[in-house]
Amino acid sequence: IPLGKGYLDFTVYEPMGVSAQIIPWNFPLEMVGRGVATALATGNTCVVKTPELDPLSSVFFAEAADAVGLPKGALNILCGLGHEAGAALASHPDINQIVFTGSVKTGISVATAAAQNVVPAVLELGGKSAAIVMPDADLDNLADSIRWGIYFNAGQVCSAMSRVIVHRSIHDEVVERAVAVAKEMAISPGIDLREGGMTMGAMVSDPQRDRAEGMCRDAVAEGATLATGGHRLNREGSFHEATVVTGVTPDMTIAREEVFGPVLSVLAVDSDDEAIAVANSTEYGLVGGVFTADLDRATRAARRIRAGQVFVNEWFAGGVETPFGGYGKSGYGREKGREALMNYVQTKNIAIRMS
Repeated sequence: IPLGKGYLDFTVYEPMGVSAQIIPWNFPLEMVGRGVATALATGNTCVVKTPELDPLSSVFFAEAADAVGLPKGALNILCGLGHEAGAALASHPDINQIVFTGSVKTGISVATAAAQNVVPAVLELGGKSAAIVMPDADLDNLADSIRWGIYFNAGQVCSAMSRVIVHRSIHDEVVERAVAVAKEMAISPGIDLREGGMTMGAMVSDPQRDRAEGMCRDAVAEGATLATGGHRLNREGSFHEATVVTGVTPDMTIAREEVFGPVLSVLAVDSDDEAIAVANSTEYGLVGGVFTADLDRATRAARRIRAGQVFVNEWFAGGVETPFGGYGKSGYGREKGREALMNYVQTKNIAIRMS
């Protein structure tokens, strides 16, 4: 950094120290992988608190760490209940940084514990993400994004396309396409996944499935319509139908609260301005999307959507290369991309007066 004649100034980055990673159940391998890789690459050690519903998958990371010769103590796997092991980890005085993915309620507790020890936290919380569909959108392309955007992993994705906000002039056609996608999903155990990715597996638990079904039932009571689905399957396992809900208005619970299941809500609007307002009408701001053939229209809308990431014409475009994180109740800090690295380091400036 130029300070003038006779000075040398530079900035270095140093590891935080011990990174606590509290992992959710919906992607137990991927989430551990991306967090641990970033932490280790920046010189930190990790303590991973595994999810309660699928705790043992993280053991494979411990075995891999031993196999490649990672120093003892660089990666530590902690199994336990959130209110016990998770709370103890978040409040431990020897933790230097916390990464949490999960609900808003638990995220607030984690952030409070971090604040009491004055350590930074990265929070990736809920989402109620919306795709805005313009009249000139490629609806075949939209249908493919719906397939992956809301039915992948049975909708148990924080950045799922849980809302479609569509111009009224093409509303009926979009609903028809969405219903067709939902009906072609072959619902079965994940191990039976057939070529082409058209199979949808079970939800993680009966309570999670019951919540999705209950929110569909409540939506109907508020005036919405089940275009397809909305119910559990009459079979063993926590299976729920791929669902499309129409007649949804922004004030309905299903338009505001996260379902975390295979439930797509469709809302009709009359203008781009109304679409943006509806997209921004929840307390979340994780991702958004715009489907249009007009690049100028897409970029204008993307800049106005209150979200940490906006997809244009392809939901889930990109991967670990792109920064990911939210606005509002969706949290703060970033995972993935170069931006993620900065959450794992201290910044130190060194200014030298040369004799």
